[in-house]
Amino acid sequence: MVSRLKLINKSFMPKKTLKISSRAINTPLSPIRKFVPLLQLAKKKRLNVFELHIGQPDLKTPSQILNKIKNFNEKIIRYTPSNGIPEVQSAWKKYFKGFNINFNESEIVVTIGGSEAIFFALSAICDPKEEVIVFEPFYTNYNGIGSIVNVKLVPVRTFVKTGFHLPDKKSIERKISKKTKAILICNPSNPTGTVYSKKELQMIVDIANKYNLFILADEVYRELVYDGQKHFSIMDFKKAHNRAVILDSISKRFSACGVRIGCLASKNKDLIAGVTKFAQARLSLPMVEQVAAVPLLLSSKAYTRKIAKEYKKRRDAVYGGLQKIPGVQCLKPKGAFYIIVKLPVKDSEDFTRWLLTKFSYNNQTVMLAPAAGFYATKGLGKDEVRIAFVLSAPKLKQAMYILKIALEQYKE
Repeated sequence: MVSRLKLINKSFMPKKTLKISSRAINTPLSPIRKFVPLLQLAKKKRLNVFELHIGQPDLKTPSQILNKIKNFNEKIIRYTPSNGIPEVQSAWKKYFKGFNINFNESEIVVTIGGSEAIFFALSAICDPKEEVIVFEPFYTNYNGIGSIVNVKLVPVRTFVKTGFHLPDKKSIERKISKKTKAILICNPSNPTGTVYSKKELQMIVDIANKYNLFILADEVYRELVYDGQKHFSIMDFKKAHNRAVILDSISKRFSACGVRIGCLASKNKDLIAGVTKFAQARLSLPMVEQVAAVPLLLSSKAYTRKIAKEYKKRRDAVYGGLQKIPGVQCLKPKGAFYIIVKLPVKDSEDFTRWLLTKFSYNNQTVMLAPAAGFYATKGLGKDEVRIAFVLSAPKLKQAMYILKIALEQYKE
């Protein structure tokens, strides 16, 4: 009996090596951040690195936000309501109203940045292993968040030759299965800068209605459109109202990425009820940052009109510089502040690593984001990069010149 107990105990003894979850193993590294250690090493060598890999604007955070933070005078920094301070929900409501988008406060959940809004939306809509249609190349963190919540992103490819606009209806419908729960769009697009037309969005609404799908609309860059383009929100389509979910953030439009205030908004009561439970599970949002977000949300357009003009200058500086580089292929983006660029290299990851470890021109180099991580289909984007035009126009012109020199040397 004793020997039998020893055998049983041995069978339940833990293995010598602790094993983490397959979720942790399989979640991809961010292509935007994976080379940051090399960036830090380059800076230690006193290299001046033009950081074009990440959507971190160099514009000063507006004084209205900074003053709210500096002058915060509450005696206690308390827990806040899980859905957000009522004042912030009201501010988001007024912000949307400025674009003829009508939400009540009860239809808005304030989130810790746009990223949490994506987490909440995918978690509320999908059970494990269900599917969401996404158009590639797409914002890379959709992939990471999808992996964490065990939702499969089903890619529909778009092409540079068509300006990364949506394919025809049949191409999208072919990817829909019994497991499909939603279509996810980013408009204007990160990483391509594409602005979808009213006709394209109507097609998405028609497909969603036909197959009873949610529409997740990431509209973080709605103010940043150029060349006479008009941004249409998914909420401009009444037939989409009960299935539309807006994902939003103040990070980019107010140059306040570190404030981490976003929101999820929807007229679907069941979805909002589910998202509210998730919000309660993470308790609350930061108090000071919420308060700081209010002034710009209440009066945003004066600021965003200025920055839209500035980003157009930056777009033109990048695009003009790229046109002078032999072998480079790209189209001029119509919105946001990103561009996907096909380079005359076989492996953009190797090129990016080389830029940070082996190259410099007048003690300067450039950091890019390899584009393979913006695709779900293996093998795509291997010779492409995403460039974020978040520096001043003169700096971007210099960065494009350095990129030209780097590509010449890299070939050798």
